[in-house]
Amino acid sequence: MTNELPTHARAVIVGGGIVGCSIAYHLAGLKGWRDTVLVEQQKLAGGTSWHAAGMVGRLRVSRSMTEVNKYSAELYARLESETGVSTDWKATGSLMLAQSAERMTQLRRTVAMAELFGVEAEMVDARFVADKWPLMRTDDVLGAAWLPGDGKVKPERVVRSLAAGARQRGANLVEGVRVLRLLREGRRIVGVETTAGTLRAEVVILCGGMWARQLGLECGIDIPLWPVEHHYVVTDPIAGVTDDLPIIRDPDGMIYIRPDGDTLWLGGFQKRSTPWLVDRVPDEFSFQLLHDDWPKFSEPLAAGKHRVPVLEKTRIPKFVNGPESFTADNNFLLGPPPELEGVFIAAGFNSAGIACAGGVGKLMADWLDAGEPPCDLWSVDPRRFGPLHNNRTLLQDRVGEALGWHYQMAWPNREPESARDVRRSTLYEKLAAAGACFGSRMLWERPLWFAPPGVTPELQYSFGRQNWFEYSAAEHRATRERVALFDQTTFSKYFLEGPDAASVLQRICSANVDVPPGTVVYTALLNERGTFESDLTVIRLAEDRYYIVTSTAQTVRDFDWIRRHTPQGARATLTDVTGGYGVLGLMGPRARDVLSLVTDAAVDNTSFPFGTARRISVGTATATAVRITYVGELGWELHVPLEQMPATYDALWTAGRPLGLYNAGHYAINSLRLEKGYCAWGSDISPDETPLQAGLGFAVDMNKDFIGREALVKQKQSGLRKRRLVFVLADPEPMLWGSEPIWQDGRKVGYTTSGAYGHTVGGAVAMGYIPLQPNQTAADLRACRYEIESDGRRYPAAAHLRSPYDPDGTRIKA
Repeated sequence: MTNELPTHARAVIVGGGIVGCSIAYHLAGLKGWRDTVLVEQQKLAGGTSWHAAGMVGRLRVSRSMTEVNKYSAELYARLESETGVSTDWKATGSLMLAQSAERMTQLRRTVAMAELFGVEAEMVDARFVADKWPLMRTDDVLGAAWLPGDGKVKPERVVRSLAAGARQRGANLVEGVRVLRLLREGRRIVGVETTAGTLRAEVVILCGGMWARQLGLECGIDIPLWPVEHHYVVTDPIAGVTDDLPIIRDPDGMIYIRPDGDTLWLGGFQKRSTPWLVDRVPDEFSFQLLHDDWPKFSEPLAAGKHRVPVLEKTRIPKFVNGPESFTADNNFLLGPPPELEGVFIAAGFNSAGIACAGGVGKLMADWLDAGEPPCDLWSVDPRRFGPLHNNRTLLQDRVGEALGWHYQMAWPNREPESARDVRRSTLYEKLAAAGACFGSRMLWERPLWFAPPGVTPELQYSFGRQNWFEYSAAEHRATRERVALFDQTTFSKYFLEGPDAASVLQRICSANVDVPPGTVVYTALLNERGTFESDLTVIRLAEDRYYIVTSTAQTVRDFDWIRRHTPQGARATLTDVTGGYGVLGLMGPRARDVLSLVTDAAVDNTSFPFGTARRISVGTATATAVRITYVGELGWELHVPLEQMPATYDALWTAGRPLGLYNAGHYAINSLRLEKGYCAWGSDISPDETPLQAGLGFAVDMNKDFIGREALVKQKQSGLRKRRLVFVLADPEPMLWGSEPIWQDGRKVGYTTSGAYGHTVGGAVAMGYIPLQPNQTAADLRACRYEIESDGRRYPAAAHLRSPYDPDGTRIKA
């Protein structure tokens, strides 16, 4: 090992914890990347890695994240044979317990998905648990999920092993050198300035854990994470405890139990935890802990003594209070920040860094080598957050809740309780008075559903029909049968202006957007693999001016994608106007009747056809009216300056009430769009799917050049290997939420990507992808028998290639 800092490197990794060392190990193993330097301000593993509990679970909530953890477990098991340094890997398996019927449902859903993700798992009874863990109390255990491939490591040893492997492959790991700031030239990071001098590099990867945020602030990079106190205790030796006992996760008790030799580590994920309220994480905080907090740990300790009664008489000599970095949504940060080139983030691992680090190292190395991510990483993309998420007060509030999400119920549509009321539409007070129950999306408060008089607008969670079911059903039916009004202000919105605006978008968009002014185009943004980076609406306002509308969550990511793919020197300026404009969706068969009462513009179908946009008056307001729909009914999106939203709403409400106008929320939008077969970004379409697989070929113009075209040409020639279908359950009672297995002719072949109840079609509706055989036709698909598995039961389902519903009431067969 050398502590001499070079002046140049191809890659610089900032931070020598388990994630940084894993990236160094994997990157140095690739051709052309041996010139990799890792810089650690103190000693390797000295931040969070050394005190982590070291539990490695294979199964996570998505396929891509499960692959990350599966690879980690496989890597840790074989690493010693390559590096000569043991990780102390032991495949003990793990048990996740259930004490309630709701938790049993969650575990059954988890186990049902495990097979599709390639993870061995099964539901077991309390007797199985008792046989595996004789010291455990099981009289209140209803059942458990058994994952035999899970295991544990000694995290500091894993870091040492990865570091040894990285050095053997040629990487240079330098300890005792602190990065002071990042070197920036224009929009590119070109190296780092350290306490030992300047080091220039092609790419810088920020793996500084809880120090990453303050380093990012030095050069204008938002890395929204904050350290939170995470507690576990270590017991004296206990007779009957061995190192081969499985790891226990008891989420109803908010605890985990990790055997270590003949001792137990008892840790907690409480509903509310304590952020480390420090002005700046000290640079010298290495191999240190925070003060014991026995009062805060009283509930996990009581739960541990309940679960393992021998703890009542066991001495506990060690309290571990180690700060760990958490993000606002409990998912880590992996990828580039917006606006800058030459820099990546790999930080904020939310108590899952050990389990994720092996796979993250491989992902990051493959990404850097190939120039694009190898799979769907939207859930961990730093650009899912905006600058507001990096607000210190907001972060401290949210991360105290986020730690507890590890073991809280994974309810469908669960909403955060903290860091609320950060962003509001100018209609917030009006809608709240009308009974709106709000949810949070990109920190915006947006109406989910409306409670009638006498009903409290609050969420009561369930895997079945939640408390809002009948109220959202009324909103759904009002949209289908009469007319409804939706506040869709949270849409992300941009202007692209300049002489080259059309040519820039023609290259970025899959559809033809070189259209006459006033034309509305639905299009995809694709990568070179031909898979989705986003889908959005492009409206040409003038020869040199476009208005772009995309999803609420995509504000930063889509802006960054368009900017990165705008050629240098192009005469086109992109401006984010999300906060400047509100949107009201007027949707339903009587939408034209309502709109005609408040405007002097002609809104008949000939004057105002589908797929067009016009500037019109709406009462005293002036709106850009866009004839488009996401619910499958006649309607307009009315885009108005935010300050004119109340006047617009009042005019429509006054005119529309005699015609049956109804307030409606985003839960109704979801059920309506699913009946119509409309996709949602992040669930039904992602960087793992192409427009052809999603059935969205109409949004692709193969007669022009665009990013991803070559990949789509090849896919057309070779044939599709999977296809999106829409399913409707025959049984009208069950609910579908997404992440339910799809069965085809008695075989489990896929899973639902999103789901809701279809109040028009009379059953739960879901989307999902199924594998296709060569030359398989629509007739072949129709001949198959489909079922959707929910809570351990399989329900027959009708499958549709397009929509199970159209406005004339005709069910379109697959």
